[in-house]
Amino acid sequence: MTGQAELDFSGATYDPELDRERLGAQARKVWDVMEDGTWRTLDELQDATGIRSHASLSARLRDFRKEAFGRHTVTRRRRPGVDPEEGAFEYQLVPNTGGSNG
Repeated sequence: MTGQAELDFSGATYDPELDRERLGAQARKVWDVMEDGTWRTLDELQDATGIRSHASLSARLRDFRKEAFGRHTVTRRRRPGVDPEEGAFEYQLVPNTGGSNG
């Protein structure tokens, strides 16, 4: 995400005038926390960023996979040692360092 002047969000309900600044700020917060490659749950990411919505956090992580955001690797796994019934997943961002968007 580094080096990008303007992020290219999209979607049926996306309105650049209303949403670009807010979503860009969310993306920056998520990036700043996740770029170290540490595995984190959405709850941990929520605590670290102050972003209250798990849906927003998940969307920002998905955005990083898109070409417009640098085609970074975002992986998901069940948190080791947690009962599968609880569905505790954690996420890791591996920044793409191979291109101009990374």
